[in-house]
Amino acid sequence: MAASLLRIGRLGYCVKCLQAESWVSLSRTSTAATFSSKSGGSKKSTKKNTPGQMDPIQKLFLDSIREYSSKSQATGALVDAGPEYQKALAEEIAKLQRLYGGGDLASFPEFTFTEPKFDEVSQK
Repeated sequence: MAASLLRIGRLGYCVKCLQAESWVSLSRTSTAATFSSKSGGSKKSTKKNTPGQMDPIQKLFLDSIREYSSKSQATGALVDAGPEYQKALAEEIAKLQRLYGGGDLASFPEFTFTEPKFDEVSQK
C-alpha cells in the first residue's frame, strides 16, 4: 500500500514536471511569440488624422444620421413609415383605448389628489 502511494506521488510529480516543460516549450515556439504582446510585430500607425479628416465609415454613418434627422424634422413623423405601419399603429391605439377606457393616449394623464379628512380623537 505504501509503495503504491509512493508510486502515485512520483507519478503526480512527473506529471507536474511534464506540464511545466510543455508550457516552457510552448512559450518558446514562434506561434506563442506572435500572440505575445511584447513581440516585435506591427506598431501603431504613425499617421494621425487631422481634425478635418474623418474615417470614411464614420463619415457615412454621420451623414446618414444627419439625413434621417432632416427628414424627420421635415415630415414631423416617422421616416419611411408605409401604410402598413400606419394601419398597425392605428389598430394598436384603438386596442389600448378599448382596454383602458379611452382618453388621449398621446398626453400624460393628470392626477388630482384630495387631502384625506382625519377624525380628531379625544383622549379621556
